[in-house]
Amino acid sequence: MLKVLVLCTGNSCRSVLGEALINHFGAGRLQACSAGSRPIGRINTNALATLQRNGLPTEGFISQSWDAFADEGIDIAITVCDSAAGEVCPVYLNSTVRAHWGLPDPAHMTGTDEEIEQAFQATYDAMSERVQKMLALPIETLDKQSLAAELNKIGAESALATGFVL
Repeated sequence: MLKVLVLCTGNSCRSVLGEALINHFGAGRLQACSAGSRPIGRINTNALATLQRNGLPTEGFISQSWDAFADEGIDIAITVCDSAAGEVCPVYLNSTVRAHWGLPDPAHMTGTDEEIEQAFQATYDAMSERVQKMLALPIETLDKQSLAAELNKIGAESALATGFVL
C-alpha cells in the first residue's frame, strides 16, 4: 500500500477530510494520514460533523505536526491549502511525490449555520471527487514524475469546485 500524507497548515479541517476520504475510498490501496506545518492541536467540529453526515468515521483524528512523519516513508504528499503548498517542506519529503489540491478553508467561512455547513460539504465533495480521480489512476505503476503530474492535474482541474467564496 502507498502511504499518503495530506498536508495543511493547521491540520484541523481540509487535511482531515482528505485523510478520511483517502482511507475510506482507497482502503487496500492507500493508507492516509494528515499533518500540518503549524497544527492547531484540535480537529474542527464542523469537519467531524461533515464526516458523520457522509457516513465516514469520526474517531482517531489528531491535529499533529508534519514532523511526526519523518520516519514513515511517505510515498505521496498532497497539500490542500495554499499556505502549506508555499512552505518549504521537511527534508524527509524531498523524494516524495508531491501534489497540490488547494481548497478554500471552510473554517474561515462566516454566515449562518446552514451556509457554513454548505461550505464544509462543498469542501468534502471537492475532496471526494479528487480522491476518486486519483484512485482511477494506475498509481501503483506510474513513475514518480508522471504520478506527480497527474495528481497536480487533478488539483488544477477542480480548483474552483467548492462553489463558495470566503
